[in-house]
Formats: sequence, structure tokens, C-alpha cells
Amino acid sequence: MHDVRNTANSDNLVIRDGLRELRRRLPSGWSATEPVHAPQPPSVDATVQVTAPDKRTGSIAFEVRARLEPKAVRALADNLSEQQTRHTYVVLSRYLSESTRSVLTKEDIGYLDLTGNARIVMTNPGLYIETQGAAEDPDREERPARSLRGAKAGRIVRALVDFKVLPGVRELAGLTKIDAGYVSRVLAFLDTEALITRVGRGRLQSVDWPALLKRWAKDAPLESRGEQQTYLEPRGITSLVGKLAQFNQPYAVTGSLAATNLAPIAPPRLAMVWCQDASEAAVSLALRPAESGANVILIEPTDDWAFEGVAEKANVRYAAPSQVAADLLTSPGRGPVEGEELITWMQANEEKWRQ
Repeated sequence: MHDVRNTANSDNLVIRDGLRELRRRLPSGWSATEPVHAPQPPSVDATVQVTAPDKRTGSIAFEVRARLEPKAVRALADNLSEQQTRHTYVVLSRYLSESTRSVLTKEDIGYLDLTGNARIVMTNPGLYIETQGAAEDPDREERPARSLRGAKAGRIVRALVDFKVLPGVRELAGLTKIDAGYVSRVLAFLDTEALITRVGRGRLQSVDWPALLKRWAKDAPLESRGEQQTYLEPRGITSLVGKLAQFNQPYAVTGSLAATNLAPIAPPRLAMVWCQDASEAAVSLALRPAESGANVILIEPTDDWAFEGVAEKANVRYAAPSQVAADLLTSPGRGPVEGEELITWMQANEEKWRQ
């Protein structure tokens, strides 16, 4: 049987430690009272009064959450919108993930965790606190690791992003050639992270594909998805493009060179190309190995799905926009900025690339 007293004691400890974290982050001259443990709507566990240097006061309402998934934030926001409260509402937890904090910020809900991640905004008296704490859960070893790292997860991401008509679990498993059980586990993870929406018996209703692409790039950066080798094309990138038009091996141009083929982004200074055998491709394309001053990166993918959905233009094969965007987000130089710009273009032109 669940011991309610143990839960209450645990919450009280979190409130105690949370108050300590709050006081550490208050500006000079501010103070905070001891918490008042008087549960009240909406699910408030304690309130704390803060006082500004000019003696004006405001109230912070803490709701303690042992764990808060991004998906649950939406329900929390709906609940708050129905309540009338004079308090500044703040979610208090031992740890809140980056994705959860992002959704809380989007919903304009304050948060504070015991590792130091905090965002508290009070109108009267004016108070703004935003600090960074731990990037990872210090107790993560207690739970199975979950991420989008790995070839199978990457295939699922690409399929969910590329297809406007969303497939079911079995269809997605057949499309990606991945076990349906694994597909179900990944979808369950994406559901809790509020990256997809499901209805009924788990049927996919929608995909937040821009957020999904960014999460994939974060969990599986470019360097984790293939072996890279750097080269120099002495005559420049335009010369490389001409050679690729005659190149017969499987390949897919990605990065800035592919992005400019879709959207008006800055002229590329670095060409990135997925290919099955980088050394052989370098010989065929007459590229020179270069540790510095390189203008070409050849990447041997850990999974051939990098070649899936390529589009040909002037006899040159370009990677799918979803692949290009994810690659740019963790590529060198201006890559991340160009990746964001490409995603903006993709949002405005879904009919040109989503199947």
C-alpha cells in the first residue's frame, strides 16, 4: 500500500531545499519567508512570500512534482488557465529535463529544480530569475536511458517527419524495416516528450516535426551518425558539384550545399556529402586529403537511410530536407544557424517536401 506520509515527507524536503535554492538566486536586498504548507487550488503544495528592497511583497506558489514529462505540462497549463490565483505559480522538482523546461517556458509557467535550473517571473514586485543547473538528471541511472540515438531511432524520426499522412505502428515498422515492438517503445517515448500526439488506442494524430528534428539532432549529432573525412577541392565547391553530376556511386549531398538548393541561404563554403566509401569517392572525385583548410567533408553513414528520399537536380543527388536540417544543426561553422533557417523554410513550404 502506498504510504501517503512518506510522499508528504518527501515533498516537504523538496520544498525545504527548493526554498534554499530560491533564496540563493534572489537579487540583493530581496528575502523569502518560510513556506506555508496549505494546499489550495490549483494543486499548490506551499506558498512563499518574497519581499523586495522597497518592502513590496509578492507570493510564489510551489507545486511539487516528483517527475514531470513534457506531455503533462499541457494539462497543467489547461488547469492553470481555469484557476484564478494571485500567486506566481512555480513547478518545483528534484530535476526537470531540458524538454520539460522548454515546454514550461512556452506555456509561461515558472519552474525551479534542485540542480539549479530556474525560471521565475513575477510582475509585482518585478522579479526575473533564470539560471542554468544540471543538463542531465543526476539520478538518471535509476531509470532506463531514453534518447533518439542510434540508426533505428533515426529511421523512425525520418519517417515521421517526411510523411504528412502518418503511418500506424505496423506500417511504420514495415516502412523502416524495424521491429514493431521497438517502434512502439520509441513512439511511447516521443509521446511522453510531447513530440507526437496520439489518440484512441495510440493512433498517431500529429507530429511536432520541427521539435522532433531538433531533438534528433541533439540526441544523435552528426558525428555520431557517420565516419567523417576532410578533403580539399582546389577548384572550389562549384567544381565538386560538376564532378558529382558524373559520380556513379550512391551518395547524397547534405549540409549548406543541399540547403541552398532549397532555400536562399548564404553561399556554402563547405560541402558535405554522404557516401558509402569516402576513400574511394575521394579518389574518383580527385579530392586532396586536408586536415586544415578543407572545403569538403565526406561522411560514411552508419545507416544507409541517409540516402533515403534523395532528390536529383541537374544530375546531382541531394539528401532529403529532413536529413539536411538535422545534419546542419550539429555541423561546423554556420551550420546550426542554417539548419534553423532551413527548418523555417520547411515550415512555410511543407507541400514541397512532405510526402
